[in-house]
Amino acid sequence: MAPKRKRQKEIGKVRLRKAKIPKLSESLGYSHWLMKSEPDSRIENGIDVKFGLEDLKKEPNQTACWDGVRNYQARNFMRDQMKIGHQVFFYHSNCKEPGIAGICKIVRESYCDHTQFDKKSPHYDSTSKKDDPRWCMVDVQYVRDLKRYIPLSELKILHHQHKETGGPLNNIALFTKARLSVQPLTEDEWNFVLGLEEIVK
Repeated sequence: MAPKRKRQKEIGKVRLRKAKIPKLSESLGYSHWLMKSEPDSRIENGIDVKFGLEDLKKEPNQTACWDGVRNYQARNFMRDQMKIGHQVFFYHSNCKEPGIAGICKIVRESYCDHTQFDKKSPHYDSTSKKDDPRWCMVDVQYVRDLKRYIPLSELKILHHQHKETGGPLNNIALFTKARLSVQPLTEDEWNFVLGLEEIVK
C-alpha cells in the first residue's frame, strides 16, 4: 500500500502546481494608454492648471510628473498597471477642439503625488495622510507629435460606426468611460487610432 499512498501524494503535488498557473485572462494587462490634460489656461485656486503637449516638450528632458489625478479608477490604473515603456496618447481636453495631439511614454512608475499635501495646490486633499497617501502619479516623457491632430469629433464618428460593425473602436474607453482622465487602450484600439494620422483630412 505504501507505493499507492506515495503516488496519491505525488498526484496531489501535481494538482497543486497546476492550480498556481494563472489564467490567461489574469495574466493579460494593458500597455497602451490615453491621458487627458488641458492645453488652455484655466485658473483654479489661483493657479493655472494648463499643461498641453507643448508644455511637456519644454520640461527638462521633456519629462514631467502626471500629478493631480483624483479619480480612484484612474489612480488604480497608474498605480497597478502602468509600467516603464508603456505608450501613451497625449489627449487635449477641455478646449475648443479636444483630441489626440501626440505620444509620450511612461518613464517612472507609480509614486506618491506630492500635490495632495500642498495646501496651495488645486489638487490638495485634506483627508490624505502622509503615512498613508491616497494619490499617486507617474512620470511621462515626450516621444513625438502625431502627424496630424486627431479630433474627438472624428473618433466619435468612428466609434458609432464600429458599434454597428464590431470594429476596433467599438468599446473604446474614450466614450464608454469618458470621464476618466487616465484610460486604458487595447493594442487593436491603439493601432487603429495611430493609423488615423496617416489619413489626410
